[in-house]
Amino acid sequence: MHDPRLTPARGDIAAKYLEGKVQAERFVTGEEFEVISAITPMREQPSSSAMLMTEALRGERVTIYDRNGESWAWGQLVSDGYVGWLPDAALASASSEPTHKVVALRTFAFPGPSIKLPPADTLVMGTKVAIAREDASFAVTRGGQFLPKTHLAALGYREPDFVAVAERFVGTPYLWGGKSNLGIDCSGLVQVSLTSAGIGCPRDSDMQQAGLGRALGAHETKTLQRGDLIFWKGHVAIVRDAATMVHANAHHMATVIEPIEPAIARIKQAGSEIVAIKRL
Repeated sequence: MHDPRLTPARGDIAAKYLEGKVQAERFVTGEEFEVISAITPMREQPSSSAMLMTEALRGERVTIYDRNGESWAWGQLVSDGYVGWLPDAALASASSEPTHKVVALRTFAFPGPSIKLPPADTLVMGTKVAIAREDASFAVTRGGQFLPKTHLAALGYREPDFVAVAERFVGTPYLWGGKSNLGIDCSGLVQVSLTSAGIGCPRDSDMQQAGLGRALGAHETKTLQRGDLIFWKGHVAIVRDAATMVHANAHHMATVIEPIEPAIARIKQAGSEIVAIKRL
């Protein structure tokens, strides 16, 4: 069975590379586009009221296979392979390759070299930008926006401690499908944190459970180490130390740090047991 979240295939259309592997009326090569909106929703259906599956950030590339003629495009994110519907207005033909990424939780893009100017946009951690030059304390994008240099790093920069990145999201509101500090879900927190450290990471918690690290016993909570991942059905948390964990969750409707044992007991009382513990 092909996972529909990662397989650009419908009954009427599918990606050319899937020909012979799936059934579809026609197969298309697709065209690569660049996400130009700061945060772009990827939805299950072509409707602003459809479920948010994940988000794409400015500078991400997406291969578009279909347009519905009503302002929605269907495609696959290059970064993690996720498939869904994006607003047409958030996309443009892929231009210059990005050179830098935003490493602050969020930053402002100014229209000129002054922090007193009204910001043109708010960009979040993981946003990719093409920097053309520097101007005093600013980095100037090829599109002419001025970003604080201290909020950027070269594209190849890797955070030394992904758990410390996750900790910076404490207080961020919980948002199903979110992956920024304006709103994030449990697996989004894991993905953003690991990606910032240069570790490839799939989008959803079940994919992360299947694809990351090596398994410890599901009840080995006495030997937990910083960076271990605890999985429940539909949920994941990041271990900070032997006693605490950080996770985005709907119980608190926020990213929080809490003691591990009481959290496990609370989640168990709600009907969910630990299904895996993974060590990276």
